[in-house]
Amino acid sequence: MGMSVSSGGARKRRGVPRYRAMADINMTPFIDVMLVLLIIFMVAAPLLSSGVPIDLPSTRAGELNIEKKPVAVAINDNGEIFLMDQKIEISQLVEAVKAQAKDGVDERVYVRAAKAVPYGKVAEVMSDLTAAGFKKVALVTQQEKK
Repeated sequence: MGMSVSSGGARKRRGVPRYRAMADINMTPFIDVMLVLLIIFMVAAPLLSSGVPIDLPSTRAGELNIEKKPVAVAINDNGEIFLMDQKIEISQLVEAVKAQAKDGVDERVYVRAAKAVPYGKVAEVMSDLTAAGFKKVALVTQQEKK
């Protein structure tokens, strides 16, 4: 009578992984990123438009990242200047922008001007703002339609 030695019936495999690597894309993080981007664009889109209707020039520049409502200066076809939605004279512009800017001269100021506005008027508004100490003065344009 012989006796056999056994390890309990379970065979152990050494050096072989239990699961193989997946070759498919994990869709859950991909969908999460897409939903976050959708929410960001839904929140940012209304911030880009102010109440004064202006026919903006078209460019190939990309969209802006806006975390909060910016200080917006608009110049319509007639050369009238608006701060946010309020009409203002150019002599009062700098003081009104300073009062509107929460971060002082570090606040970003967006200048929107219609196509028909002379370049000199836009340059005058931008030079007044930069002379007052605002370093982040930017022109807003409309993206070209593809």
